[in-house]
This record gives sequence, structure tokens and C-alpha cells, in this order.
Amino acid sequence: MRNIYFYLIIVFYVSDFVRDQILSYLNRTRMSPLMPAELEGIYNSAEYARQQTYQRENDRFELFSDGFSFVVVMAVLWYGGAGWLDTLLRRYTGSPVLLSLAFFETASVLSLAIGIPFDWYDTFVIEHKFGFNRTTPRTFVLDRLKGLALTLVLTGVLVTIILVAYEYAGAWFWLLAWVAVSIFTLTIAFFYSEWIVPIFNRQTPLEEGELRSAIEAFAQKTSFPVQNIYTIDGSKRSTKSNAYFTGFGKKKRIVLFDTLIEDLSTEEIVAVLAHEIGHYKMRHIVYTITISLTVTGFMFWVMSGFLSNPAVAYALGGTTPSFHLGLVGFSLLYAPVSEAFDLAGNCISRRHEYAADVFTARHGMGEALISGLKKISSKSLSNLTPHPFVVFWRYSHPTLLQRIRHIQNVRLPDPADDRK
Repeated sequence: MRNIYFYLIIVFYVSDFVRDQILSYLNRTRMSPLMPAELEGIYNSAEYARQQTYQRENDRFELFSDGFSFVVVMAVLWYGGAGWLDTLLRRYTGSPVLLSLAFFETASVLSLAIGIPFDWYDTFVIEHKFGFNRTTPRTFVLDRLKGLALTLVLTGVLVTIILVAYEYAGAWFWLLAWVAVSIFTLTIAFFYSEWIVPIFNRQTPLEEGELRSAIEAFAQKTSFPVQNIYTIDGSKRSTKSNAYFTGFGKKKRIVLFDTLIEDLSTEEIVAVLAHEIGHYKMRHIVYTITISLTVTGFMFWVMSGFLSNPAVAYALGGTTPSFHLGLVGFSLLYAPVSEAFDLAGNCISRRHEYAADVFTARHGMGEALISGLKKISSKSLSNLTPHPFVVFWRYSHPTLLQRIRHIQNVRLPDPADDRK
């Protein structure tokens, strides 16, 4: 039914696509065959030319894949594809819970099937061409199958939680669903390294030696004791490097990609981890989780006014009001609000990144961090000259050049201050 909700969904979705294309165009205007003077020392001329070629190929691929997805979703919206799927599934079950589960699980399978050709091209054509890919076809297939199974399980649990709350909690649906989903999310985050990571990667404790000793020494120096230091076999899929912290309390864990250990010196790796320790010491993780849960609570509160509105289901082509069509319709109508929260979240995240860099620099690791970030960015052919508006809208981290300048301007502690 072409009601007001239908037209709002179309307008919001088209606006979102147009905005993304404008941002991509702005980034293209920053590309140049001549290396900017500010990049000297990060890229040489040959590396810069290679980075520009890599960026162009990714940009063309993104334009095609995003355009294809846009056409598919618009067709589904225009011709009532979600309503058609709802009607089809109703032939096999009358249970609201089973119907909603079947709807979302089927949608997940279809989404994966549509995305596989694009993932394959990105992995085995673009990434392979530039020397990043180490994924074998077998690993690719297994990753997608494991990812699908994990998605089906997690989607099933979340949908069941929300649907049970919706069916039995009445006016307090949003509060009960929020609390239950928050507990579920925190549990997954707490046990992420033990439950999720092993499905895809092998983790092994970092062996005794110079690197482990240096990490433990810095952790002790900053009163951040941690015993769980692991390496992960990231090299089985890509040459790109990474490191991260996960878990809370006793489950706190440092995870280093084996490619990071290959590419960076001991001092540079410690500096990268010092940045992450800075986030913990300044309670950025707690702050981010608190904000995220608050925003989720607001979303559930707003959602409670849409799920029972039959006009939302009709806008998607449904003939019978249902929880799952209401949820899909709400997610599309909520997109502008979600985008505003994401924008604010990115601004906060960039401030946190600067603060963690300052923490690292004030512990005497600023130059090592700069050196490590340069190596990581150069090796991964990162875009170092994105358009400022793109950075403002999309980036959760400042650009490398912004971080370098900020670190270099940090005032180091004066030993004389301690004697006053």
C-alpha cells in the first residue's frame, strides 16, 4: 500500500544513497597523480602511485556494488518484496515466533547470496592484484558458511528475545527488550575472544621473549596489569596488520595479528598497544558502551510506537500486520535518526583517539607510534588525503596526518614539574 510511510521510506533510502555518492565524489576530487608534500616520508613516489591506483579500483568497485544493492533494495521496496516473503512464509506456519524467525533467517540467507559475488571479486581480484590477499577459495567458502551459521544463531536469539518481550510485556515491551538485548550484547562482548574468534581464527599465547617482556613492562608501568597476550593468524587471509583489546576485567585480552609482529618493531608494537591502554585508562570503553546502550534504549522506546502500527507493514507490501514487517519498516524509517547518532559517535570517537595518542606520547612513545602508524598505513595503501567533509561524516579515527601533527604538538611532562 503506497501510504505516507512508504514514501518516507523511499525518500530516506534514496537520500542515504545520494549522500554516500556525494561523499565518494568528494573523495575522488582529492586524488592526484602528484604526491602532496605532506606525504613525503610516508609514501615514496612509486608507493603513492600504487596507492592511487588501488583507491581508484576500490572506488569503481564500490560505485558498482553500491549501485547494484541500491537497485535491488529499491525493487524490493517498490514491488513489496518483504510483504511477498511474509505471505509466502505464512503458508508454512501460523506461529508468530516461527514466522518472524523464518522471515529474518531467509532474509539473511538471501543477503549473503547476493553479496558473495562481490566479496569474491574484492578478495580474489582487487586484493589479490595488489598483493594483500592470502585467502584460499576453501577458506573463503568456510568463512561464509561459518558467518552465515553465526548470523542465523545470533539473529535467532535476538529476534526471539525482542519478540517474546513484544508478545508478553505490553507497554513495557521497550524496557524489557532493551535490558535483555543489552545483557546479551555485553555477554557476547565479554566472551568474544573465547566464543567468536576461535570460529574463524587460531589464537595462541604470545611466547616468552623480548616483545612479551616489553608489553608487560609497559602495562606494569601504567598500572594496567594484563596476562592474556595472544597472537592471531591474520596472515591466513591478508597481509594487512591489526591489533586490538577485547573483554573486560579478568577476560581482558591483548590480541596481535601475526602480520603486525612481522611488520613493526618491538617499540612500535608497544606504542600501538599503549594507545589502546590509553583508551582503557581514560575509561573510553565504559563511556562508549554507556552511550551505546543509552542510544539503544532510546531506539527501543521509539520502536514501541511503530511495531503495532499496521500502516508500516502495509507500506512494505504486507497484507497482514506483523512483528517482522513492523521491525523492518521501523529500521528504514529510523535511518535518519540512526545516522545522526552515528555522526555524533564518530565525533566523540575521534576525540578519544586524539586523547589516547596524547596518553601514548606522554609516556615517551609518541615517535614510535608515529613510525608504527606510518608503516601500517603505507603497507595497507590507506588513503591519506580524504576530503575533510568525508572525514567529518564517516571517519571514527582522525586521518594519519592529523594524528601525526597532534602527537608532535603534545607537551611532554617536564621532570622539573615533579620536583616542585
